[in-house]
Amino acid sequence: MNVLNFVHDFLGDGAHWHGYDGIPTRLGEHLRYTLEALAIAAVIGLPVGLVTGHTGRGGNVLALIATAGRALPSFGLLVLLFIWIGLGLLPAMIPLVVLAVPPILVTTYEAISSVEPSPVDAARGLGMSETRVLFQVEVPVALPLILTGLLTAAIQIVSTATIAAYVSLGGLGRYIIDGLYQRDYAKVVGGATLVAGLALATLAVFWAVSRIAVSPGVRRRG
Repeated sequence: MNVLNFVHDFLGDGAHWHGYDGIPTRLGEHLRYTLEALAIAAVIGLPVGLVTGHTGRGGNVLALIATAGRALPSFGLLVLLFIWIGLGLLPAMIPLVVLAVPPILVTTYEAISSVEPSPVDAARGLGMSETRVLFQVEVPVALPLILTGLLTAAIQIVSTATIAAYVSLGGLGRYIIDGLYQRDYAKVVGGATLVAGLALATLAVFWAVSRIAVSPGVRRRG
């Protein structure tokens, strides 16, 4: 059987659309893991990236943090945390957050620090406080690149959240793990297809957000 037949067999089976192991349930679990990890990573990465980008200090430190975060193997970290903490959402959430913070942090820093100095200097010349300069001048101009960092983090989380199934959690990774164990390759391919579809849907959501949040002038300039 080819891949398309596997996908058809999996998605065409009505039993996969109902119950605790149904696609809607597993998709909801996967979205929950993704949104929670992305929110935590954004709370950590955005403020630090905004402040360091605005002040122009700490770029080398951020580069080191980003390199260290990207070098950590998510699955290895998951196994270590599972052994240390035990079952639960926390061992799966920490690797996802660690994976997502570097792109948000570094991209936000680069977005703010790359804003042209002329409008920033003009705002300061008008007597605007540093906070107003950051949020009323720099952030609107840097928003497209900031959203790119969030998008990168979201795609990485969507793809990597499948590892939650290794510690007895749910999500779309459940189909991949269970399918491999059961030698049900239609389930494996179907689960992988759903993850890929969710990643594409994430791209579409961020495209829509950028069309709404970014001003037309900044979009044309970009």
